[in-house]
Amino acid sequence: MEHLETDELPLSAVIDRIETVTTSPSLTREILDTAEKRGLIEREDGRIQVRRGGSFVRFDQQVVARDGEFTCQRCGAGLSTGHFIVFETGELGPFGSACIRKVVGRDD
Repeated sequence: MEHLETDELPLSAVIDRIETVTTSPSLTREILDTAEKRGLIEREDGRIQVRRGGSFVRFDQQVVARDGEFTCQRCGAGLSTGHFIVFETGELGPFGSACIRKVVGRDD
C-alpha cells in the first residue's frame, strides 16, 4: 500500500489492489488495519488517504515482462507474457498487460 501512485482512492479501488495478493476478507481487513496503525493510510467515508512514506511503483523501472506460460494473478486469464512488479522483498505477479496497469494505478 505504501507504493500506491495516488494520494487518495475509493476503498473499492484499494481492495481491488489488495486482492492481487489475497481474496480473504479477514486478511484484507487486517492489511487495511495494519496500514492504518502504521500511519500509511487514513480511512474516512469510504475513501483511503495515502500518507507518503514510500514511493510509488515506477512502471518503466519496476515492472518486468517475461515470455512463458502464466496465469494472471488478478483475473485468472492465461498469458504468454507475464508482467511482474519487482520490489526489494521480491516479485508480485504475473499479471496481464491490462491488469498490471490496474494494479499499479495507471488505469482505474
